[in-house]
Amino acid sequence: MKIIKYLFFLVLIIIIGAAVYFGTKDGTYDIKDTAIVNAPSEVVFNKVNDLKSWETWGPWKAEDSTMTFTYAEKTTGEGASYSWDGEMDGSMTTTRVIPNKEIEQELNFITPMGESKSTIYWNFEDAESNSSNVTWGVKGEHSFMDKIYFAVSGADFNAQMHEMFKTGLANIDIAVAEDMKAYNINVDGITQYGGGYYMYITTASKMSELTEKLEPMLTQVISYVNQNGLTAAGKPFSIYNNIDEATQTVIVSACVPIKEQVLTPEGSPVLCGFMQPQSTLKTTLKGDYSNLPEAYRKANEYVSKNNINADPSKNIFEVYKTNDEDTPNPAEWVTEIYIPLQTEIEIAPDAIPVPNM
Repeated sequence: MKIIKYLFFLVLIIIIGAAVYFGTKDGTYDIKDTAIVNAPSEVVFNKVNDLKSWETWGPWKAEDSTMTFTYAEKTTGEGASYSWDGEMDGSMTTTRVIPNKEIEQELNFITPMGESKSTIYWNFEDAESNSSNVTWGVKGEHSFMDKIYFAVSGADFNAQMHEMFKTGLANIDIAVAEDMKAYNINVDGITQYGGGYYMYITTASKMSELTEKLEPMLTQVISYVNQNGLTAAGKPFSIYNNIDEATQTVIVSACVPIKEQVLTPEGSPVLCGFMQPQSTLKTTLKGDYSNLPEAYRKANEYVSKNNINADPSKNIFEVYKTNDEDTPNPAEWVTEIYIPLQTEIEIAPDAIPVPNM
């Protein structure tokens, strides 16, 4: 009996000692990883801020194929939430948002050890070449039972979280790259373009360098309009004065429409022009400028199919409905293509030149 009694006290001492040890052991944690994502920070922020997107890039589904997701009515911004059922049930709620900068979320897990709560945090910073530094982290404190579990099982919580973060950030990089490739082309049909006065500058360019040349040109004309107190009468546009497909060069004007004629001083780099009202074939591209050649091909197909007469004596032009700075996601860029029409001479559709941007 004495041996049993001693064993009982020994076990009791061990239990008390373990309770003291694990109870006083620091269980706080703050684990994070940072990666470069090849997209503007606003694009990445919008991806993470939409909880419905987590199912597509989150690494956990690969580990637990039984997971099913339930979304609340609100899935973006502060107050958004969703929950899941699987090997471990849980839920997450977005508690704080600084647009394009930070996101904070409350994470709840139901584990065999009980309920576990922690804070998820994100930071988004612009980096070079339209990329961003994205940090994904978690902080909290292990419960008493969690401390025992990790000590006994030998599981490395920190290593598991780092692996999950790195995989998730890599998946986000892939997901936003695919998102930015999305585009849509629609041939809207024949429309009347009102024309009017515009300020412009003109240059010659290789087709392969056209996009990078147009951007500073448009910026220069917009600055001229603003500095001289002129009122823009619409969105910026470009006019293709001449396209030489043999040499792959183009003479292009970057333009900003204005309300009335302006007499510019001699030697001014920015001049004033006038476009007559005209009948045009309008085609709209929503997406990156690299899809413009396809948009022109579809416009040509429409011309051929519908026996429309393009006017080779007039210059095609493009209107840029979105600003790249205000709309960082190329999938949201909107460009309108206008091909001037005439009713007397029918020309082959392949006579319509295509500027490759």
